[in-house]
Amino acid sequence: MSTRSLKVATYNCNSIRARLDLVLAWLEREGPDILCLQETKVTDEDFPAEPFQERAYHVACHGRKAHGGVAFLSRQEPRSVVLGLEGVDEPDEGRLIAASFDGQSVVNTYVPQGRSPDSSHFQHKLQWLDALRSYFEQHYTPEYHLLWAGDFNVAPEDIDVYDPKRLAKHVDFHPDARAALEKVREWGFVDLFRLHHPDEAQQYSFWDYRVPQALERGMGWRVDHIWATEYLADKCTDCSIDVQPRRAEKPSDHTFVVARFDL
Repeated sequence: MSTRSLKVATYNCNSIRARLDLVLAWLEREGPDILCLQETKVTDEDFPAEPFQERAYHVACHGRKAHGGVAFLSRQEPRSVVLGLEGVDEPDEGRLIAASFDGQSVVNTYVPQGRSPDSSHFQHKLQWLDALRSYFEQHYTPEYHLLWAGDFNVAPEDIDVYDPKRLAKHVDFHPDARAALEKVREWGFVDLFRLHHPDEAQQYSFWDYRVPQALERGMGWRVDHIWATEYLADKCTDCSIDVQPRRAEKPSDHTFVVARFDL
């Protein structure tokens, strides 16, 4: 039986207009079938779709001005596009877009960051992840060919942050946030990066702009993920983090995570 390859990536671009040249260059070099973007920071009407369409990528987006926003760039036209997480999405933020591509379903999320553990924003983050678990329960089953990708704003394990003791109460590593993410994982997801790199340390996708030389000093976080249901996890041949774009002249504070499949 013949197989086909599938290459999926996720990237928090921290403004698609500011990172347009970087994303275009990466697409031309890497040629993914699907790229999930977060923090596009642009309305749908102002999304710079034309340069991607000129390179044979379809665009589906769900954005707001100045912050938030998610999008798909895909070789195949997305089907059954869903925008937003009903009942919990704040009205001025675009945090979820879902679609199907040639039999594979993909959910792309920008999970709320939470600001501080004692704030209502952190409670909203926990509620959002709980609502996402319900969303998966209502619309899919673990037997689906389903990918969940994006900026989850949670580092799941001690190995996923540069200093787990000092960062223990940070909103992106807080026990409550990790428990909420684990509840979603238990629905039926496999962390594809850890599937292929179970014990590999200092593998990060985010380095804070505010920390001097964070990349060079290894002061990072693995908060950007591609997870899959068991069927697709079994078909995944590799999942890696491409650090090079974080070294660009005008980088995002995140970088690309890439998964490859033989279907």
